[in-house]
Amino acid sequence: MKDAAAPTPPLALEGLRKTYPSPEGPVEVLRGVSLALAPGESLALTGESGSGKSTLLHLAAGLDAADAGEVRIAGRSLTGLRDAGRARLRRDHVGLVFQQFNLAPSLTVASNIAFQARLAGRADRAWTAALVARLGLAGLERRYPEQLSGGQQQRVAIGRALAARPGLVLADEPTGALDEAASDAVLDLLLELAAETGAALLMVTHSPRLAGRLGGRAHLRAGRLE
Repeated sequence: MKDAAAPTPPLALEGLRKTYPSPEGPVEVLRGVSLALAPGESLALTGESGSGKSTLLHLAAGLDAADAGEVRIAGRSLTGLRDAGRARLRRDHVGLVFQQFNLAPSLTVASNIAFQARLAGRADRAWTAALVARLGLAGLERRYPEQLSGGQQQRVAIGRALAARPGLVLADEPTGALDEAASDAVLDLLLELAAETGAALLMVTHSPRLAGRLGGRAHLRAGRLE
């Protein structure tokens, strides 16, 4: 009997290069970065400020295009896709969590959480309600982001990222604006819910302590992974 085929990696990066202009001339931020995440795998991406961590995450999300190399999400290459095509792939397969929350100020907690799932055609009231409860947001569903604490807003952002049950979660310094206690609580929830849904998690962090809680760690230095 043949072994079952290996599952498609939620994220695969091959030979990514990215250069930005500067007054002093071109700056090569990424110099041939490759990595892959298996379903359910969690990886912390660390490195000094300016090492290219956020750039790598933005390329992985299709928010920017690499100069060379390839990004594949759920087996689909981003190469050649226009903005609309990358947006559809991101909508259907990726949950994004940012340091600055990026919540829609005109939407309530419940509507913010359900927003991406509705766009992806996978709205699930029962799962949304379960997320609200698990995230400690019960009773706050009708509030607006400005009425929440920073930790509460970040939990809403996590709920929004996971409401569509994506195969991949990309988190850029998701606890950077929070104190240590709130950071630990938010990361607990992110890891727990990502594991429960089977999502792969790539998280940028400057904190060795938080990085140590993920399944693996990759360090960016001078545009290359160590």
